[in-house]
Formats: sequence, structure tokens, C-alpha cells
Amino acid sequence: MSKDTEIDMKDVELNEVDPEKQPMTGDGQAAAAEKNGSVKLKVPEDEVTFTGLSKEELMKVAGTPGWVRTRWVLLVLFWLGWVGMLAGAIAIIVQAPRCKPIPEMNWWNEGPLYQISDVKAFSEGLGGVEGKLDDISQLKVKGLVLGPLHTVQPDKPVTMDLQKIDPAQGTLEQLTAVLKKANNKGISVVLDLTPNYLGADPWFSSAHIDDALQQVKAAADYWLKLGVNGIKLSHFNLASNSSYWSQLQDDVQGNRTEDTKKRYLLMGTVEHKTASEVSQLLNTSGVDLILSDLLNNNSGANRIVDMDNLHSQQRSVGWGLGATQQDQLSKRAGTPALIRLYQLLLFTMPGTPVFTYGDEIGLQAQPQGEKHPEMVWDIEKEPSEGAAHNETSEAKRKDYADVRKWFKSLSDLRGKERALLHGDYYPLYSSASSLSFLRVWDQSERYITAVNWGAQKETLRLKLEPKEGVELPKTATVKLSTDPKLEADSTVSLDQIELEPGHGVLLQFPYTG
Repeated sequence: MSKDTEIDMKDVELNEVDPEKQPMTGDGQAAAAEKNGSVKLKVPEDEVTFTGLSKEELMKVAGTPGWVRTRWVLLVLFWLGWVGMLAGAIAIIVQAPRCKPIPEMNWWNEGPLYQISDVKAFSEGLGGVEGKLDDISQLKVKGLVLGPLHTVQPDKPVTMDLQKIDPAQGTLEQLTAVLKKANNKGISVVLDLTPNYLGADPWFSSAHIDDALQQVKAAADYWLKLGVNGIKLSHFNLASNSSYWSQLQDDVQGNRTEDTKKRYLLMGTVEHKTASEVSQLLNTSGVDLILSDLLNNNSGANRIVDMDNLHSQQRSVGWGLGATQQDQLSKRAGTPALIRLYQLLLFTMPGTPVFTYGDEIGLQAQPQGEKHPEMVWDIEKEPSEGAAHNETSEAKRKDYADVRKWFKSLSDLRGKERALLHGDYYPLYSSASSLSFLRVWDQSERYITAVNWGAQKETLRLKLEPKEGVELPKTATVKLSTDPKLEADSTVSLDQIELEPGHGVLLQFPYTG
């Protein structure tokens, strides 16, 4: 074979390619698919759209008997459902228990009163009081009781001027500044106008009562116009029988407004009176608030009886331990644990708690013969690293800080909880050195106070006399406690509560209907 012929034969072989290896056209693909056992369908490029019924067709169908009945059935079901829900809502409202109306509360019922009997010991005079109002405001105090501040020499009536501030205490301008800042912080200011506060008899003598009371009346008018929110008189019962007493009442209470936050307070203190006598004074003297020394009686049974006698008049009753004599809690309570116990008791009793400056930190009272201790400030500031400090002083600072924290928690709680603010009171238990009571208001949380100020551990078995709508549960939750064995949020059986000596607990349980 010639060379040319060999080349031509190779060209023919190259052109004769296996059909399976040839690129597929449309027909070829179909054939291949058939050959491989599958069929490939060609989908039209134009999509089919659903047009639904026309208006004429819908109108024709809507008028048929079946659709007319269906529409009527749906309409009736809708209105029956609506009427049923309305009837259910009305039934719930009608059957729901009615909320008890809130009693009228004056500003002195809404929080503790804070006495500053010696402004020099408190903050180096009136000028320093203004700067301490921020600290006082943190305690949720509603009223500041200042003084007495007026000039008078002990047992010398002719030296008394109730409208003049003793220069050693401060100036009129400083008092005005205190009034302005206190008002801005929602704190009312009460001025103590006890005539002979430095002498033996607060009214000099029975022969001077009428004259002193006339001066008190004139001074009350002067100070109230200046912006003071009330006056306080120690041993007011000695003067309440005077013919001038009603005139003083008219001056303080005569122009009383409907706004309970702007009313003037006429406050008096009494000593060595029974609860029945305090109740009678409230009914006959017309004072707005009486602070007594009933808590000085150390018997739990007597304290429970006193609360029983006065709880119905709680919006006119002030409670304090040493406050009547303007003493600190520590003078009678002693240890930080007992101070916290009495703070718990005062904040949860039915009435207005009254404290003397320093009670919020457990300030130690002065030795006998020295009336007012100096206030301690900046107790929450820890000493800087490397700074020299006395271990005893540091321990005392921590005690003060702990007591203040406890005081604030109680004051906050009382301001929020209606049961503690103005709730009903029920005694549960009492002994020589312990007591317990229940505070209830309508559907709000209920609170039980239990305290043991004795030297021995005591088991309190709580029992409530049958009362309509009020029952004790089997257990309650610890809200606040000074007893290390009763931790917050733990559950306690009310059949028997064991309290360590010098400790107290506040328990909480819900309204269950």
C-alpha cells in the first residue's frame, strides 16, 4: 500500500467515532435516555396560573341556600362567643373579693420620725444639719424633730424666748436652709417647743402653765408661717387641761388642708402612763400623735397588752425605746444584737416608730450625767490600705455599718408593705421576755414578728384566736432575721419557733383567699 493510501485510511478511521461518544443532540438524548431505561419529559416554559372564580360566579354561588345557612351559623356563633366572654368577665368582677379601702394616712404615719435633740452633738449645730439631710433621707425618714432650739435659762421663765434660736445652736438663716432642703427631699420638720427643757419641770411649775402655753401658741404661729410642719411638746398632758390648750390646737390644726402631706402635726410626749391613759389622752386632748414610754416596761406580756389596747388608734400612737427621754436605743438595749431586735420591733408594731439620732447605727449612749453622745459619720468608708487604724475602732465601725444596713432594710420594707404600714394587728404569743404578733392587710402579704430579748433560748408556740378571714398557715418564710440559725428565705414551722437569746425574726406568708 502506498503512503498516500495509508494516510487516507487513517482519516476515515478518525471520522468514524462511536455514536455513544458523540455529543448528544435533543433526539440523541431522548434516544440515549430510552436506551438507559429512563424517560426525560419536556416541561412547557409557560406556567399555568390559577384564576379562581369570577365575580359573577362567586355571586351566583354565594346566593345558594347552603352558603347562606353557613354564614348565618358563623354569625350566630361569633355573637354567642362574644356575649359569653362578656358575661364571664362580669362574673369574675362580681365574684372577686372587694379590696379594703386604704385608711387616711398622714405624713407622720408613712415612715419613722427622727429626733435630733442636740444639733451640736449631731453635726456641730444647725449649719451642719443641712449637710446631713442626704444621709437622713436614705433612711426613708418622713419627719425630723429638731430641738428644742430656743433660748431659756433653766427654771427661769422670764428668760424664755420661744421665737429666738439659741446662738449656740445656730441661726435663723441656717434653720431656714434646713427647712428648704428637707422639704425638697420630702421630709417634714417638727420643732420642739418644750418651754423649760433645760430645767427640772418642763413647764416651770403648775402656776406658769397658762403663761407658758400662751407663749407656745404665739411661737407655734410664728414658726408654722416660717415653714415648720409641726410642733412637739414634752409632758403635754400637764398643759392639756389649760383653757389655752384649745387655742393652741386651733392654731396648729385649725387651718388643716385636705392634703395629708401638708398637714401640721401637734405631737406630745408622756411618761409613766398606762396604755389606757394614753388612749384616753388621745380621745380628750386632740393631739395628732402621742409618744409614750410604754416600751420601757420589759415584760412581754405587758407589751402585748399595751399593743392590744392601742392598735385601733395606731395612726395617733408613736413608739420608741428611750425616745420619750431623747435617749439612744443603746442606753436600754445595750448590744448590737438587741438594738437590731428593737429596731425590728419598732418598725413592725402598729404605730409610728420614733428614733433618736444615732439609733440607726446603734450609737453608744454617754455615761451617766452626759446627756447626748456625738454622732459618728462615714461609717461605711473602709480605711485605705496601709493606713494605720485601731482594731477596736475598726470593729466598732463595722458594727455601726451592719446596724445601719439592717435599719435601712426595715425602713424600706415598712414603706412598701401595707400590712406593716397600716395593717390590722393580732397577738400570737407572749412571755416574760418574748412576744409575737401578726400584721395583716386585706389581700397583701402577711407578716409575723417574733422577738426574744431574754438571756435564754425560747420556744415560741404561735396561736391565733379564731378570726374571720384570718388564719395562720403551718409554715412561713423567713424575711429578715437576726438569729444566725434562721436564714433568710428558709421555711419555719409556726407550731414552735426557737429563738436564740437576744434575737428576733420577721416571717412572711401570702394571702390565700
